[in-house]
Amino acid sequence: MPIIVDAHADIAYNMLRHGRDYTRSAAETRQIEKISDPLLTENESATVGWADYQRGQVAVIFSTLFALPVRWNSGQNTKQVYKTYDEAHKLYREQLMTYHRMTDSIPDKFRLIATNRDLDAILGSWSSPTPASSGHPVGMVVLMEGAEGIRNLDELEEWYELGVRLIGPAWVGTRYCGGWKEPGPLTADGRKLLAAMAEYNFTLDLSHMDEQAAVEALDIYRGPIVGTHANCLSLMLTDNSNRHFSDRIIEGIIERDGVIGVVPYNSYLKAGWLVGKHQRDEVPLEYVANHIDHICQIAGDALHTGIGSDFDGGFGVESVPPEIDTIADLQKLTPLLQTRGYSETDIANILGGNWVTRLKRDLPNS
Repeated sequence: MPIIVDAHADIAYNMLRHGRDYTRSAAETRQIEKISDPLLTENESATVGWADYQRGQVAVIFSTLFALPVRWNSGQNTKQVYKTYDEAHKLYREQLMTYHRMTDSIPDKFRLIATNRDLDAILGSWSSPTPASSGHPVGMVVLMEGAEGIRNLDELEEWYELGVRLIGPAWVGTRYCGGWKEPGPLTADGRKLLAAMAEYNFTLDLSHMDEQAAVEALDIYRGPIVGTHANCLSLMLTDNSNRHFSDRIIEGIIERDGVIGVVPYNSYLKAGWLVGKHQRDEVPLEYVANHIDHICQIAGDALHTGIGSDFDGGFGVESVPPEIDTIADLQKLTPLLQTRGYSETDIANILGGNWVTRLKRDLPNS
């Protein structure tokens, strides 16, 4: 099996808000949560765990820093929720330190990736011809989702030194730009943020940015640009959401030699699908292949798309295609892509190789 790189995973958020332990398998987490705090059902049933990463050859994940602005917290759980920029900064910093403690204490299972040397070490482990009986460490590249944890631009140096390598300025709208459900352009602060990010060669993540903001960012940002987890608006035209990428944005990312991670979330695959009102089997895994193929057709190659699962990011097994029980089942995309004429090399690139190529290009050497 080819290795998988998953470009979006809310690991620290789920650890700190819901108490999830990612050294457990998804099956173990589900069993525990059946009898634990009912607030845990907010994220539906788990799809991710270390054992599942091993079975699916998931070698690298983009591990997020993410917290909820209080106006979008619909549940009773107030953990990882912020009212002010200072509170956002505290929560993001706490999550980042959680990754550091996690990777320091169990480096056999998880390791931070901040440099090409770190990446090479992870890939070297997974390429071992005889897998270790204890499995392989999963590499974690830190992605800041929503930039309100950055109180001022002077803090970028510290975030970079602590291992953050990608920044997405939006989740919903922020003081930097319009976002999901809260549209609008880049603000003056947003333009200043992008200029400062480029000095450190942070990768800009356009996911969740409103179209107006993303178009301008493509024009003015001088560093690398990707979309870690977003699907194709052209296949979701009746969805009436600014969460998806128009062909214009997809073309812009391709022109910048970036990658777009497709999300295997039913509501992002079939317009109008809602958990509890529709069945999982209405959205087969073929729909994921449709979005991958659409990006490849625009690009004219298979070098600009990948996976950004967003698994356990507010949804779980109840809201993914029926062929998927855990993240390991993303390997089932292989035969679907083969039937569309994709070669073994193409498929390896889509599942992980394209993200690896960009990481090797954009990470510092040491």
